[in-house]
Amino acid sequence: MDKPPFEVADVIRSLADADGVVPGLCVSTAQQRVLNAIAACRTAKLGGHVEECDAGCGQELIAYNSCGNRHCPKCQARRRAEWLEARRDDLLPVPYFHVVFTVSNLIGPLALQNKREIYNLLFSAAGDTLKEVAANPEHLGAEIGFIAVLHTWGQTLVHHPHLHCVVPGGGLSEDAQRWVASSERFFLCVKVLSEVFRGKFLEGLHTLFDHGRLRFAGKLEALAEPDHFNLLCDKLCEHDWVVYAKPPFGGPEQVLKYLARYTHRVAIANSRILKIDADTVSFRYKDYAQGNCQRVMSLSRLEFLRRFAQHVLPDGLVRIRHFGFLANRCRKEKLARCRQLLGGPEAQGIARQPDTDASVPTDDDAPIQHPGDDSHEQDAVDSESTTPQDDPHRCPKCGKGKMRQTATFDPQFTWTYERRRPAPRDTS
Repeated sequence: MDKPPFEVADVIRSLADADGVVPGLCVSTAQQRVLNAIAACRTAKLGGHVEECDAGCGQELIAYNSCGNRHCPKCQARRRAEWLEARRDDLLPVPYFHVVFTVSNLIGPLALQNKREIYNLLFSAAGDTLKEVAANPEHLGAEIGFIAVLHTWGQTLVHHPHLHCVVPGGGLSEDAQRWVASSERFFLCVKVLSEVFRGKFLEGLHTLFDHGRLRFAGKLEALAEPDHFNLLCDKLCEHDWVVYAKPPFGGPEQVLKYLARYTHRVAIANSRILKIDADTVSFRYKDYAQGNCQRVMSLSRLEFLRRFAQHVLPDGLVRIRHFGFLANRCRKEKLARCRQLLGGPEAQGIARQPDTDASVPTDDDAPIQHPGDDSHEQDAVDSESTTPQDDPHRCPKCGKGKMRQTATFDPQFTWTYERRRPAPRDTS
């Protein structure tokens, strides 16, 4: 697949100095590390190797090493493919639902200053909400399992934290003696989910405040006072929180395709960048307020990087998590029980076969989109395509021989970063 004409790395390299620091861009050490890694990805700075065709046709290729950073637009395809393959055996022959949890916009500034605490709270509040409501006999009365994926961006790279949850349509009864199936068209009441989610999130927010685990800087300094913090929580109670449930999609193979839209994604795919000039970066986005029209936005190069950098996650923060009977501690045993109760040959695992179901949405026939989300935008220009190939080592010139590694070369140098950056300014 052809390399995109413009990349996020091009923007970084166009502004960075010899140490990889972008003058005028106020970032943390972790954010600077990410920018440096993306700029060096698949260049001579990280070293690489030389390959030659063993059939003697003279074809020679130079392959540079990848950075492997989880925020890099070029390094996600292989990880995504490996993760999806590992999840294949976790799927059940039942309908699946997609539920999206979004926090109030008033939380955004606080989340940017307390990413680890707020994002962990988002996971716990959403997870507890789904499990509690599903366990209620008035709704489903079962123990469910699901996968939750954190996204923090909107179409224009603004801060928009939300969770995508993919949930099997049913669960285990309390005594694990039967499978309780949900309606094929309806999973759980989104109004109930929204109210419970808001309550659990605000309860957790108060706990973080009471234990002194939230920091307040710049324009948020006043929130360090209990009266001002309680006023913010009162405003949050007045707003309806968005929990969005999409219609169910097909069987397990369709679920794999759907998951590929949401896992191992970054804030913007290189394929969306249309132009980089001396002053601006132009990229396409979908305008949901105007009937999902494709539009073009131009930002200064510095503003583009500022927006991109705010989506860098704290080190060690897990952005894909499993809950209920899919949790790591009990997944093997409980999935076996689910398959036993569901019965049938399909319950013994999902066969690895190509899916030709035309009902699966493609990029041109995307599913209903949650406002502000760009997950249907497939990074079509990832150099490492997720599409399986007959032989990735076959010579592209003669088609007969195989490319064999003949030499390697070491990285040129390693960027260092000693927190040489502009004086902090209030960006809240």
